[in-house]
Amino acid sequence: MKVTIVGAGAMGSMTGALLKEGGEDVCLYSTNKKHIARIRKDGLIIEGIGGERFVSIEATDMVEDIGQTDLIIIFVKSYDIEMAAEAAAKISTQETAVLTLQNGLGNVEVLESVLGSKKILAGTSDAAATIVEPGRVRHTANGNIYIGETDGQLTERVEKVVGLFKTAGFKAYASDNVMGLIWTKLIFNLAINPLGAILKAKCRKLIDNEPSRVTMKLIVEEALRVAEAKGVRLLNEDMLQAAYDLAEKNADSFCSMAQDILKGKKTEIDFISGAVVREGKKIGINTPINQTMTHLVKAIEETQKREM
Repeated sequence: MKVTIVGAGAMGSMTGALLKEGGEDVCLYSTNKKHIARIRKDGLIIEGIGGERFVSIEATDMVEDIGQTDLIIIFVKSYDIEMAAEAAAKISTQETAVLTLQNGLGNVEVLESVLGSKKILAGTSDAAATIVEPGRVRHTANGNIYIGETDGQLTERVEKVVGLFKTAGFKAYASDNVMGLIWTKLIFNLAINPLGAILKAKCRKLIDNEPSRVTMKLIVEEALRVAEAKGVRLLNEDMLQAAYDLAEKNADSFCSMAQDILKGKKTEIDFISGAVVREGKKIGINTPINQTMTHLVKAIEETQKREM
């Protein structure tokens, strides 16, 4: 199967490399010219889980060079989703499946608006990777990948894509509740990420003091009201405790949004806390806590931008 990774950052590069090692014809596409140039010159180096090795893999920063593709996997940051959708449109056919494994809420809708709903698959992954330097990626954590149709049907193409990931060594599963998975991951993200970004603190600091724990509680409770009104089937009966547990599991790490803030990068706040605010407005539920978190993170972004 010809597979194109749109968004060959850390997760995209790691995923593409494992799929390549699993026997697929893989191309990495990214606008990060330094990363792509190093891969084209010297190949991709993967380190960490599985040991250090060289992976010979096609890579480009020109989507027009890729050609028609059987499976497109979207790994860009959510604020680049429109660009990714337009890139995918240039290399897809009527039979192409487009799978988003991104964080946040709203990516599916953008992809559907550009590519049509029939092409889109959605999923979640809790694997982890980081770019050490251009052309070198560290695989830091294995995780589960869930993939499904947005309408919950268990189709042949879902099973085929899941099988592809399994062959590459991933713990992959078909899901009949992929939107519930996305919402579950969304609530974990909005419980942890904005606070981590605002406090510029590791996850341990989010749960070792009462004011922070109470703020997490208020954030989650708002999101749960929206999810319940929308009829979303969440995976955890006690989402707040599950969020506390996840913060404890990652106690010595900065969450992804905190890492973005510390590096002076743009965050995905509009697709996390901001997404709950938008969904709440659609159904008449106010979400002032998540609105405030969105404003605070965006204010930090603007302040950092002007200081640079």
